[in-house]
Amino acid sequence: MPYLLALWGGSATLGPAIGPVVAGFSVPREGWRWSQWEMLWFAGPLLVCLFIFLPETNPENILMHRAQRLRRITGRTNIKSESEIKQSHMSPREIVYYALIKPWEINALDPSVLFTTIYISLVYATFYSFFESFPLVYPVIYGFNEGQTGLAFMSVIVGLAISIPAYCIYYYFWVEPRVLKDGWGEPEDRLKPAILGSYMIPVGVFIFAWTTRHNVHWMPSIVGVGINNAGQFFILQPVFMYLTMTYPQFAASLMAANDFARSALAAGAVLVSRPMFTHLGVPGGVSLLGGLNVICIGGVYIMYYLGPKLRARSRFAAT
Repeated sequence: MPYLLALWGGSATLGPAIGPVVAGFSVPREGWRWSQWEMLWFAGPLLVCLFIFLPETNPENILMHRAQRLRRITGRTNIKSESEIKQSHMSPREIVYYALIKPWEINALDPSVLFTTIYISLVYATFYSFFESFPLVYPVIYGFNEGQTGLAFMSVIVGLAISIPAYCIYYYFWVEPRVLKDGWGEPEDRLKPAILGSYMIPVGVFIFAWTTRHNVHWMPSIVGVGINNAGQFFILQPVFMYLTMTYPQFAASLMAANDFARSALAAGAVLVSRPMFTHLGVPGGVSLLGGLNVICIGGVYIMYYLGPKLRARSRFAAT
């Protein structure tokens, strides 16, 4: 499970990084439509690979398909999985409630879930706001052309190339031996990498802001973006693991709500960041994002150290 999440989380940021790199050289020559074809060439094979090789891990869905297969083989219509039995007793109103309303009810009534939704959304907003600052920094301050500006996005790939293996090594050598010996332990144990990531994001942000303000060589700013992206990865994966372990009954709904919230805020950040950078300047706007991420460090510590007490008071947590 941790390795699948690691690959999924890496692919979520790999596409936005590769696109500008390729488009920076191809679009000036072939036009903007060419960049869309390039994304299709990347995404198409990945979709086929995921469709064929990615295994189903949801127990209820696995049992449902097993029951369907047994009904076809035996001809018995009374063979049903537990999820099918539950859904047969649910009204359409209840289905809509659990699919659309319940995740937001949990967010409203459970402080831990609400914090993760807000924090992950802020992380995504910071990530995509960086993209809007690149055209204001590298061509203007450092004299990059369009192709070279696209190459600046390679820092995101470098951050992933470091963080994904580091995360997998951490699980393989430290977490799995302990799990095999003592069991999974408390869900808060999954948040340890998030503590590191919560520091890496503002560090990367402030490095970028400082180098931009003082016209330092372009390399430190690239390093700042890479550190920020690595920190983002170290936050996303532990938080998703924490949610699925603490709220297994509502995990799919919570992940969907989290996805909607972070995507919506990221989309808004793309629209707001350019005016923000125009009025505050790139260093000021980026520093504002860094300051918001600094505030969230305290929330990560609260979840890690006070998590058992928060779970005990939650009406939704399983442990």
